[in-house]
Amino acid sequence: MPSDVSFTADGVRCAGRLYLPAHPDPDPAPVACVVLCHGFSGTMDRLYDYGERFAAAGLAALVFDYRSFGQSDGRPRQLPDIDGQLTDIRAAIAFARAHPRVDPARVLLWGNSLGGAHAITVAAHDPQIAAVVAQIPFNGFPKKVEGRSTGQTLRLLAAIAWDALRGKLGLSPHYIPMVGHPGQLAVTATPEAERHIDTLTGGQQNTQWRNSVAPRALLAMMRYRPAESAARLTCPLLVCVAADDRETPIETTRELAERAPHGELRAYPGTHFTFYTDPAFRDRVVADQIDFYRHATAKV
Repeated sequence: MPSDVSFTADGVRCAGRLYLPAHPDPDPAPVACVVLCHGFSGTMDRLYDYGERFAAAGLAALVFDYRSFGQSDGRPRQLPDIDGQLTDIRAAIAFARAHPRVDPARVLLWGNSLGGAHAITVAAHDPQIAAVVAQIPFNGFPKKVEGRSTGQTLRLLAAIAWDALRGKLGLSPHYIPMVGHPGQLAVTATPEAERHIDTLTGGQQNTQWRNSVAPRALLAMMRYRPAESAARLTCPLLVCVAADDRETPIETTRELAERAPHGELRAYPGTHFTFYTDPAFRDRVVADQIDFYRHATAKV
């Protein structure tokens, strides 16, 4: 059974859940551990399934909420802070390395969407990370967002600027939806908005995920360049992408694998949200990721 855990990052309590592989020996040997990093507005409950799958394969797995999201502390709420999230990941790694069931030389990173960019960035500065999986990772915004007009783009930019100004003045955020319909002011506006929201909530009313975000965070993302970190990686990197992804298109994500000295790209048929919605698809992808981790840790 998983256990609820917590650790501190810069004085902020981060909530997590640790999955350990079952073992009949009362004093089993330490195992490799995957630290999982969720996306832009995600919460750790969306990653429980991954934690269970990795533990069933004999790996420990640690999922957690970034500061100001889900069950973690931090204010203002729903504000993706890149620097703060990178600090949270480093604290999660330190927690995992200190656990008696974890082999500190075999800590692995896994990240989804913006979390994929974070995993690469953190590993580039931590040569002890054994391997990284970046799933549909962020590597800069696409030049054109399909279905978004110039007017809608200007409305979003105005919301970003207004929220950033409120932040400078110490005021509460000007929140906008993370997911909305075409024409609606939202970070992502798609015809399949309801389906995407249902995906992100898991169809549950009591999920930790909230369809609300402080848009000032997008300013920092405009300057975020994980490809520069990928070029400095010393460990193996597996980049898993969707062939028809419009949110993190393969045209931008392939650069991460190409620039990494030990990078590998695997493209799967589907879209950005296929990684969330199709269990059979996820079976295939996670099986590939487990094989990658096993091969990487065998060399440590």
